[in-house]
Amino acid sequence: MAPALIETPIADRSVDETAEEIRKKDANQGAGYKEAFQQGAKTTNYEVELKGNEKHKPAKYPNYLPYWDDFKHAPLEPFEAIEHGKDADPTFPNLLANATVKELTGNIGAEVQGVQLSQLTNAGKDELARFVAEKKVVAFRGQDFASLPIEKALEVAEYFGPSHVHPASGAPKGFPKVHLVHRSASDTTAHDYFQERTNSITWHSDVTYEMQPPGTTFLYLLDGPVAGGDTLFANMAEAYRRLSPEFQKRLHGLKAVHSGHEQAAAALARGSIVRRDPVSNVHPLVRTHPVTGEKALFVNPQFTRRIVGFKKEESDFLLDFLYKHIALGADFQARVKWEENTVVVWDNRVTAHSAILDWQDGHRRHLARLTPQAERPFETPFEG
Repeated sequence: MAPALIETPIADRSVDETAEEIRKKDANQGAGYKEAFQQGAKTTNYEVELKGNEKHKPAKYPNYLPYWDDFKHAPLEPFEAIEHGKDADPTFPNLLANATVKELTGNIGAEVQGVQLSQLTNAGKDELARFVAEKKVVAFRGQDFASLPIEKALEVAEYFGPSHVHPASGAPKGFPKVHLVHRSASDTTAHDYFQERTNSITWHSDVTYEMQPPGTTFLYLLDGPVAGGDTLFANMAEAYRRLSPEFQKRLHGLKAVHSGHEQAAAALARGSIVRRDPVSNVHPLVRTHPVTGEKALFVNPQFTRRIVGFKKEESDFLLDFLYKHIALGADFQARVKWEENTVVVWDNRVTAHSAILDWQDGHRRHLARLTPQAERPFETPFEG
């Protein structure tokens, strides 16, 4: 008998080990979940952060270094949201009287000089909520948030709603309500990340798996690379308007499951912690903003899992179209560049965003997010 054309190779243990390594890497990213800025105690070099080294200075704000405790938080409780933007003067006399406003693009974003957010009156904060809802994302330069006592910064943010406690991120000691985005100095794991991924883009709205996701949201720079580490924002109201009336009509009434389980699983897989049991909630694909009345797409590939009532293949088909529509919509996106003393305020209800991992020189990137919760997403009837 002639020898077989294909011979079965002898088992190669190294191949099996490689397969297991790949499985673990995929587990770190979760099913349907992608994270370029994986955080945990193991990824934080506290020696360098506190003392610096020959290449990098110590952290500018060591009181904001991330820590992970194993304290288990109770589930979030429903609350009656107050939308302060409804009370705002639409001419913004308390917010912009002495300000210089520069538009970032034709349909999303602004940059503001001459306003100190920490000093706003309640009337000014009401106007801030409305202004941000209209502009979608606003970069306020020359701010003092990073230098304030942390409780003072939280006080400003909590005017807009109770703070969300992130289930898996690091937080400053004693302040679990502060979500930290942190990559240590000398951390060059960006190189490792791009061994497994072609890009770092992760379009999402924050923690949409909660029953009452965030509204007016604050993110401020503590320390960052000389260049790189920008943030992309997309106008989800404009993304909705770009769709044909018939397509818009079809989306109305549809709801989708948003899940935090994959994020929690990814945290545990990399040896981090989960402070609160993960949850899932159902939200409309199209939500209405309570102040502007704008309708906006409310789906994202990080947390949206399945359209209710659709078979999986049907759901995947429609969600994939919407995700590509958002990702390719450079004409309704803005790229926000970080500068020292910058606070970026955006409305999570009508935007999506993505961090950009584009620097590989080991420079520290350190930001703090204050995340007031808002109303449960709702939709109003279709108006063709």
